Amino acid sequence: MPPSPDVALEQVVVVGQSLISQAEVFLLSLFRTWNLYQVLIAIAVLVVAQLLRAVLGPRIRAWMGSRENWPKWRMRVLVVVHQRLRAIFFVLLIWLVIFAMREITWPSRSYLLSVIGTLALAWLIVVFVTRLIKSNFLRKFVRYGAWIYVTLYILGLVSEAEQLLDSLGFSIGEFRISMLLVVQGIVILGALVTAARFITTTTAARIRTNEDISPSMQVLIVKIMQIAFYAAAFFIGVRAIGIDLTGLAVLSGAIGVGLGFGLQKVVSNLVSGVIILLDKSIKPGDVISLGDTFGWINSLGARYVSVVTRDGKEYLIPNEDLITGQVVNWSHSNDFVRLDIYFGTAYHDNPHDVRKIAIEAAQSVDRVLSFRPTVCHIVGFGDSSVDYILRFWIKDPTGGLTNIRGNVYLALWDAFKEHDISIPFPQREVTMLEGSQIRHGALD
Repeated sequence: MPPSPDVALEQVVVVGQSLISQAEVFLLSLFRTWNLYQVLIAIAVLVVAQLLRAVLGPRIRAWMGSRENWPKWRMRVLVVVHQRLRAIFFVLLIWLVIFAMREITWPSRSYLLSVIGTLALAWLIVVFVTRLIKSNFLRKFVRYGAWIYVTLYILGLVSEAEQLLDSLGFSIGEFRISMLLVVQGIVILGALVTAARFITTTTAARIRTNEDISPSMQVLIVKIMQIAFYAAAFFIGVRAIGIDLTGLAVLSGAIGVGLGFGLQKVVSNLVSGVIILLDKSIKPGDVISLGDTFGWINSLGARYVSVVTRDGKEYLIPNEDLITGQVVNWSHSNDFVRLDIYFGTAYHDNPHDVRKIAIEAAQSVDRVLSFRPTVCHIVGFGDSSVDYILRFWIKDPTGGLTNIRGNVYLALWDAFKEHDISIPFPQREVTMLEGSQIRHGALD
């Protein structure tokens, strides 16, 4: 049964008075002769560490600058070490002093220095370990939390701190929420989520380098793995801090119904994303056309597909539009794309020569494939020209379609100029009549 508010307040007062009394005893002990000596020695060691950093820091920095061929991870370690030179020098010097004092005098006369050295060493280890966390906010949060716990542990105040945090809380029915429970939940969930993130990131990197798995299946496997690991981390963390999830079954069902109606589009996009990944209709790197949007797929997300166009714009297209709408995938089964361009020549030009010259001109363009034949056909006899269609193949639609058409047109222009083949254009003749003729014609 949870304690009443008066009992909880009394526990807070008792624990607080105990901590205050211990702090007073510790402060008074600092004025003892040997304790004061140890404080002064620690300050002197800190000053020496600062001087060593000022002298050796620039030299180490210059030496790091000369290591150009070293891998990035090694340089990052050196940067972290350079940023913590003062703490490293302080830890090394203070433990040398502690070992020397233990050999020269009584161990009790270096007790306070041992506490300071242990705290400094623990804080330094925490700094280096938390550098593995990429998130700046999460890294600082874990670092400060670890420093507080290590300090309390070394000073022997863990039990008092737990009692103080446990006495601060409130009750909801039969369930009591205290600051200790909140802190434990944050620590456990943070550790589990960090572990899940590390595992998923490492595994995803290996999956993306596996050439036996298609790009769409890689994305699907990574998404399923992320959902599974993060969900497992959440449920294990909640159970570890003592929260019974069975009581949340009815509430979660009601919330699920509400979310189903309110987030219908979101759920539709999520399901559509899974379908896209399963049927492999599109995959990263494919060139697609959807309405007026033409570009290549940059990434497949849970809710949308990122499409990058030739002008650098990135369109985030909902997955539902790709399922329900008509999508042109230029590289679904292969990367070969056939392009058509139309042109016309004058009637006095030999069509056999025109077809041969047009094919040779198209094949002279760099991106036009030579092993897939270029063809040219007559498609009609117009009012002022013989109309042709020229068909050629490319293999890199991501390089653009308009520019390759323009290059082929330019090659045709140069070839026709060289062989005196004319490109006709509509011409109109206007006859100007005299005013008297118009009047006579009207009278007649």
